[in-house]
Amino acid sequence: MSGLGKGHTVVTDSADVDSASFASLRARPLPRAERYELGRRLREKVPIASLGDWTPPADRPDPVKQIEYSHQGRIEWLIPTRLERMVESPYGFLRGTAIVMARDVAMLPSTGINPVISGDAHLGNFGFYASPERDLVIDLNDFDEAHPGAWEWDLRRLAASIWVAGRQNGRTEDQCRDAVTACVSAYRIEVARLADEPLMSRSFQRLTAEKLQRDATEGSLRKEIKRATKKARRRTSDRVLPRFTEKHEGKRRIVEEPPITTRISAKDEELLAVGLDEYLLTLTPHWRRVLGGYTLIDVAHRVVGVGSVGLRAYVALLEGTSEDDVVFLQLKQARRSVLAPYVHGESAWHDHQGQRVVEYQQDLQTVSDPLLGWTTIAGRQYYVRQFRNMKGTIDLSSIDAPALVDYARVVGRLLAKGHARTSGASMISGYTGDSDQLDVALGRFAQLYADQTEADWERLSATRM
Repeated sequence: MSGLGKGHTVVTDSADVDSASFASLRARPLPRAERYELGRRLREKVPIASLGDWTPPADRPDPVKQIEYSHQGRIEWLIPTRLERMVESPYGFLRGTAIVMARDVAMLPSTGINPVISGDAHLGNFGFYASPERDLVIDLNDFDEAHPGAWEWDLRRLAASIWVAGRQNGRTEDQCRDAVTACVSAYRIEVARLADEPLMSRSFQRLTAEKLQRDATEGSLRKEIKRATKKARRRTSDRVLPRFTEKHEGKRRIVEEPPITTRISAKDEELLAVGLDEYLLTLTPHWRRVLGGYTLIDVAHRVVGVGSVGLRAYVALLEGTSEDDVVFLQLKQARRSVLAPYVHGESAWHDHQGQRVVEYQQDLQTVSDPLLGWTTIAGRQYYVRQFRNMKGTIDLSSIDAPALVDYARVVGRLLAKGHARTSGASMISGYTGDSDQLDVALGRFAQLYADQTEADWERLSATRM
């Protein structure tokens, strides 16, 4: 559970004691009060105030070179598209540089309490999607970098992203600080609440769109929730069928829109078809039978996101017993988490990176896409999910400063819920305590790292001129 790298401060003994009993039903875990006390004592070795520090070390890698390194193995002609999206703004840069921040935060003080974490918990990676029962919920929704790791790493990335996004949308420094401290405070309070809940009940905590709407206190946030949820409910396979497909020689196929959506070779189509058959075997028996009733009609390459641009990503069109009974699946290439080198070095923990993404997504989310699975195609590992599953997000440019504070509390609670679902909630709560020390410390860090992000963005932008 210890991290690697010069300067990375972790405390492993307490965390190891806390987690050892969870490997057997015959061993009784430590009582909550003892785990809480273990966390409280960690303040002596890792003072809470130390989490607020950030000064780039002298041996900090050049962020541009780190980005170039991350381009290895990507589709060459899509790399300019990725860079264009990253230089659009500091927030776009932050979204695309999980590899940079992973190294930065891994060198900072950490308690060694390592639940499953998102690994890329920036503000844009929370959003709406459909539960298996077709309820619209909001939660973490990106898990390409998910991995066991320090809870502080996720919270640092979320806090910094709030400050960067706030600046981009015209917020003052005080308003950015208010949003960050509200987020961290909400995280701290929610972890404490969940630490007192039975382990099973933590697994059923979820936030529906309706509850989010009811609980929102700021008018501009309520308005944006209404807009975003209305749009999300329209993002289903059958609703996008006319826009995404066309008839060609009597058959339906995905519309080509270069460079975003492009055709692939017949050879690659066959490889993907075989890979999708193998993916079926990773589903539960019920969903394997359901999806097995569909037929693969077409497949195309489709660019998504910022950090993922250049990795292989495909959209597959499946048709049921009629032309309007369709499912779109997305296949996304999965590579080793950017956190892995700082958790277990070069040793391998995961045989299949697609399986890693799926299983850690299910750890962190209360409800997940029932069609999540994984496969291997031409030696590359992928995870598979529904492409149109009522996904949506809050448009940060559409909410005012008080609403940003309100929304920051929401995502802080959601992150706490995700972390508490696996392990360490009592220890995290013991460490963070009841005071606002953590809120203040990470508020200071977020501002400093927002400055760093802007400096790194300017450096990358200069190379594009």
